[in-house]
Amino acid sequence: MIERQFISQNMKEYLVQEYIAQNLKNVGLSHTKLVKTPAGIKIIIYASRPGLIVGRKGANIKELTLTMKNKFKLENPQIEIAEVPNINLDPFIVAEKIASTIERFGTQRFKGIAHKIMSDVLGAGARGIELLISGKIPSARAKSWRFSAGYLKKCGDIAVSGVKKAISSAKLKTGTIGVQVKIMPPDIKLPDDITIYDEKTIEENSAAEKKAEEIADEKKRSRKSKKPRQEHKEHKKEKKSAPKQIHIQKEEHKEEVQKKQEIKQENKTEHQGGAQ
Repeated sequence: MIERQFISQNMKEYLVQEYIAQNLKNVGLSHTKLVKTPAGIKIIIYASRPGLIVGRKGANIKELTLTMKNKFKLENPQIEIAEVPNINLDPFIVAEKIASTIERFGTQRFKGIAHKIMSDVLGAGARGIELLISGKIPSARAKSWRFSAGYLKKCGDIAVSGVKKAISSAKLKTGTIGVQVKIMPPDIKLPDDITIYDEKTIEENSAAEKKAEEIADEKKRSRKSKKPRQEHKEHKKEKKSAPKQIHIQKEEHKEEVQKKQEIKQENKTEHQGGAQ
């Protein structure tokens, strides 16, 4: 039962994302997130043109909320629009940009469009980019054109998880043209990146490490010196309290001896009375 609930929730999320991607076009849509809150479900839409999503006096958002509530049966859906910080590093926005420019200017200028976008992406700080445009470009026969610049991983875990990918399509009279974009972000750490340090930097690092170790040793010594002092104080307190305990024990012993003597005297008197 729990597995079915997980599957149904994921399916609902996928359908919502697909619906938003199909209906919100030419707004620079990057991706959407669904977050559960105590008030309801929050739908976060990441886009480069948030004004087009909002519409006049928030008309488009109102329509979206109604469709999410009625069609997908979401409890109290709240749509939030977030702006993408760097447009040229998002493959979804780049792919949509290429598709829209091809639809606008035609297939004759596809090479100039590809080179311009590659330069913009590399200028934004990306490590590498690859574009794959396939379709009836520029002639009536279908072809696939590949454009690449910079450094891009093709195999390994980084090629799967580190490289960002996106697919879009441009609809023309001659047919649909597919656009595939792969971007390697600047903040990714490669396993084969080796940094060679100078002797000065190594000496500085070693000196800093030694200082840190000395400070740590001093702290440990101070802690150890505090512990014996506390133990000495506790020992003194025990010594002071010891004579009092001995005095109390002596008094208790005297009381026990007196009680025993009284019991013996009572026994003697009873024995003498019985003999008479």
